[in-house]
Amino acid sequence: MEDLAVKSGATKAAQSPAAGHNWPRNNGMDLDLGWVLDQRVNLSAAERRVATLPGRRTVKKDAQAAWLLKAVTCIDLTTLNGDDTTERVKRLCAKARQPVRQDLLDALGMGGRGITTGAVCVYHRFVSTAVEALDGSGIPVAAVSTGFPAGLIPHDVKLLEIEASVADGAREIDIVITREHVLTGNWQALYDEMRDFRAACGDAHVKAILATGDLKTLRNVARASLVCMMAGADFIKTSTGKEGVNATLLVTLVMLRMIRAYQEQTGLKVGYKPAGGISAAKDILNYQFLMKDELGREWLEPDLFRIGASSLLADIERQLEHHVTGAYSALNRHPIG
Repeated sequence: MEDLAVKSGATKAAQSPAAGHNWPRNNGMDLDLGWVLDQRVNLSAAERRVATLPGRRTVKKDAQAAWLLKAVTCIDLTTLNGDDTTERVKRLCAKARQPVRQDLLDALGMGGRGITTGAVCVYHRFVSTAVEALDGSGIPVAAVSTGFPAGLIPHDVKLLEIEASVADGAREIDIVITREHVLTGNWQALYDEMRDFRAACGDAHVKAILATGDLKTLRNVARASLVCMMAGADFIKTSTGKEGVNATLLVTLVMLRMIRAYQEQTGLKVGYKPAGGISAAKDILNYQFLMKDELGREWLEPDLFRIGASSLLADIERQLEHHVTGAYSALNRHPIG
């Protein structure tokens, strides 16, 4: 089979999928309330844009396999359950090192590319376990923090939690904002909170989880995205995965437009991470198409695009096996952790 990296331009991610963090940090800017309050969302136009996406963009066969392999390199392989154990986290880390079976990679011409997931995401309790299990792999550990998922613990405790995860070796911190600040329009409080989180992270990159399902309106999503970027977020992320509504293409469109506007204003590139409810390979393709259409090719790399998921990887591997063999296998043949 023809080498998929050559066919699809997937070489960069395949050679150094977890290298990451090669672009300038988002140092933020002063809060510009005029710019924030000026944000509006044309709901009907946005709905039409995402509704027409599947019909206008499609890939098949080798091209589809290449896009799915690219998605693998952008996954933050995640376990955030109350029954997590040390052994489960170790198994998850082993899967992150070898996310797709070697025989499938060999058949696709990608056997020597060293493909891994973008990161492993866990609670603080398991950061040191994951760091040890991933030693030498180059795969960063991301820790959810600041009272995940509700974010309602005291502010000083949030900062201590961030500092503890960084001390244990986390290179990325996924924080949750206080939704009340958005719902009451207290943009200064949100900005100040995010600035404190950014400072507590030090050299670790910070992803701001907006919990978009709790923010009620797309206008709130747009404004919260902009404020978090002004305060120094390196990524903006849709959801904790624990809300009633998590990542959607509609919310994604709004957040990507804010990333584009911020880059045009400041010259700084901010990453994007959809999370929660993305479990099918066909769904992640639509997110990739939207990313490329709205922001360009650079936002298909793990430096600027992450996917918060676990079961998604199993379905991608299953689809790749179908591409190679022509037969679908049972999902339980592709364990995650």
